[in-house]
Amino acid sequence: MKFNRRLSAFAAVTLVASLGLTACGSDSDGGGSDAGGDTGGSGGGDISVTFLPKNLGNPYFDTSDAGGKKAVEEFGGTFEEVGPDTATPDAQVPFINTAAQQGVSALVVSANDPEAICDALDEARSAGTKIVTFDSDTNPECRDLYINQATADGIAKAQIDLIADQIGDAGEIAILSASANATNQNAWIDLMEKELSANHPDIQLVDTVYGDDDDQTSFDKTAALLQAHPNLKGIISPTTVGIAAAARYLSASKYKGKVALTGLGTPNQMREYVKDGTVTAFALWNPGDLGYLAAYAAKALADGDITGAEGDSFEAGDLGTFEVDADATVLLGDPFVFDKSNIDDFDF
Repeated sequence: MKFNRRLSAFAAVTLVASLGLTACGSDSDGGGSDAGGDTGGSGGGDISVTFLPKNLGNPYFDTSDAGGKKAVEEFGGTFEEVGPDTATPDAQVPFINTAAQQGVSALVVSANDPEAICDALDEARSAGTKIVTFDSDTNPECRDLYINQATADGIAKAQIDLIADQIGDAGEIAILSASANATNQNAWIDLMEKELSANHPDIQLVDTVYGDDDDQTSFDKTAALLQAHPNLKGIISPTTVGIAAAARYLSASKYKGKVALTGLGTPNQMREYVKDGTVTAFALWNPGDLGYLAAYAAKALADGDITGAEGDSFEAGDLGTFEVDADATVLLGDPFVFDKSNIDDFDF
C-alpha cells in the first residue's frame, strides 16, 4: 500500500490533526486528555484505546495521535492520550501500569526502549489489555502487534540516497539521532551504515550523536558536530525533532547552503527551511495515517477479529484492508520524499 494510494484519506486525517494538536499537547503534569464518545461506529462502543507516545509536546506524535483519535471516534470507542514530558527509557512505565489498572482495551505505544518497558507491558497483557506498538517497536514478545511506518531497509536507503545526491556521493557525513536506546533509530542507523559500506565507498560516516528528541539538545548537538568536524558535508537526522532543530541552526549559520541536511521530518516543520534553501529534500510517511492504522489494529485485536498471526487481515477505515506479516507486524507503506516542488501540497 503506497503513499499515493492513501492521499484520498489524507485530507480528512490532516484536518483532524490540525484541529487536535492543542488537545494532544503536553500538560504540565505529563498527563493526557480524554476525547471519546459513541459516534455510532460498529462494535466500538466498549473499546477504550490509550495512545502512549515517546513524549508529549512532540509535533510528530501530536499528528500521529490525532490520527488515532480520528479512528477511535469513527468506530465509536473512547480515546485517551497520555505520556511523559521527556523520551527516556523508563518514563513510559507508570503510564502503562495506570492503563492496565484502568482496564483499557488496548494500549498503543511508541517505545522509548525495546526492553525497559517489557515487564510493564507483560503485566498489562496479563490483565487483558492488547498491546500495539507503532513507530518504534519493543522486543516482539512484549506486544501483540507492531505497526511499521515503512520497512527499515526502505527508510535507511531513502536517507542515504538523499544525502548522497546532495553531496555528490562523496565526503564526510554525520547522523543526529533521537535517544541512544530508540529501537527504530538504531535499526535505521545500522542499515544506513551497511548501505554506505556496500554502495557509497566515498562517503565517510564520521560521527553519530543523540539529541534525545529534545529541540535544544538537538540544536546544540548540531553546533557541536560542525565544530568537531570542519570538513563535514552533510547531516542525516532520522527524527522529526532533530531535523527541525538542525535546520534551525544551519539556517542562521555560515554553513547554510554548504552543509547538506536531510532525514525524517514533517512538511509543516520543514517548509521554511526548504523554501530558504537550508534543506533540499527530506522524507517521511504520513504520521496521521500511522496513528489511524494503529487504532484500527487495536480495535481488531480487542474485538478478537485478529490475533496477530501472520496472514490475519483487518479493515482500517479509509485506508482499506491490511494484512499481518511475519513477527506480528503490519506495514503502512513506503517513505515519501518532500522537496520544494511538492511541500506546499501537504499540511501536517
